[in-house]
Amino acid sequence: MSVIAFIPVRGGSKSIPLKNIKPFCGRPLVYWTARAANDAACVDRVVVATDSERIRSVAQSFGLSKLTVYDRDPANAQDGSSTESAMLEYIERAPLADDDAFILVQATSPMTTARHIDEAVALFRDRGADSLLTCSRTKRFFWNEDGTPINCDFRTRPRRQDFRGTLMENGAFYVSSVGAIRASSCLLSGHVAVYEMPEHCGLELDEPEDWPVAEALMRKYVLGAPQVADPDIRLLGMDVDGVLTDGGMYYGEGGDELKKFNTKDGKGIELVRNAGIKTAIFTSEDTALVARRAEKLKIDFLRQGVQDKLAAARELCEKLKISLDNVAYIGDDLNDIELLSHVGYAACPADAAGPVKALPGVLRLEREGGAGAVREFCERILALRGLDGKSE
Repeated sequence: MSVIAFIPVRGGSKSIPLKNIKPFCGRPLVYWTARAANDAACVDRVVVATDSERIRSVAQSFGLSKLTVYDRDPANAQDGSSTESAMLEYIERAPLADDDAFILVQATSPMTTARHIDEAVALFRDRGADSLLTCSRTKRFFWNEDGTPINCDFRTRPRRQDFRGTLMENGAFYVSSVGAIRASSCLLSGHVAVYEMPEHCGLELDEPEDWPVAEALMRKYVLGAPQVADPDIRLLGMDVDGVLTDGGMYYGEGGDELKKFNTKDGKGIELVRNAGIKTAIFTSEDTALVARRAEKLKIDFLRQGVQDKLAAARELCEKLKISLDNVAYIGDDLNDIELLSHVGYAACPADAAGPVKALPGVLRLEREGGAGAVREFCERILALRGLDGKSE
């Protein structure tokens, strides 16, 4: 029996255009549920089903080992299309066996974790259930329109701490056997089990005003404390514009492009190199100016014209026989996000782009790009090794 996590994400969201790839806590929204499903031990395959080429490209960039993208039939991705129609389409085309477990995961519930999925599937199996839904408990009093209470006696209204509350379907994910879905054409059927999730998982992202509230809850309950780096850093990677420079573009009278570098950064790089740590530059540009600066700084590896910095870093790690956990990287903009999200120690200058500063685990430095941010990061790296980072 296989377990398939199915995440339907169409491109035609109306309330928030392209909602499923809108940045949420520094990553596209669908990334969080895709990663949760990918990290769940019980899941064999993660399927992102979309009718959008842009969403397809974003999902494929996640680098999640279990993830595949399914091209959803546009006929089942209209405003009036049901979730069940997308599920049934995939089930028949895959094809799947009746005893396979099918998890419908909603991208709009980013606080779902791998632990939630593993526990829910275990409950589904232990109960011998035909299907399972997730709920969050709410301690609100509900009423009918005729003025009669639904879940309390107003004459003996309990205190909140004494009130057990009511289970509310939160739409985070659903589990069912493929056979039950085929037979009923429905998410839920037969004997239904309930998996209770924490109260903060009850918020779904449907309207723009939900976004800041959900991000605050995500940082508090899911992302937790900032990253703590392993002292075994073997490679320091850097972007150029906005990191080693202030991001400005200066032109001479003859039209030559100039960049402003900081000597304090150069000294920091020297101290890191003296500590036995290799250095690398990863930049999407390709200029003789950067090559000359890299040569002066005695940078070990210069990678210019790089469009996929994560791939370039992985290739370099293979060459050095180290892992990404042994890499410290400092970047400032959107094309640095993938690499920042995978290295062992990540940092950004104080003036980095908002989505970069919002990335979980990324150290926000006090200094700006081109104004000593790299030196500050070098000092942090050396401090992990018990060195003070001061020049002689």
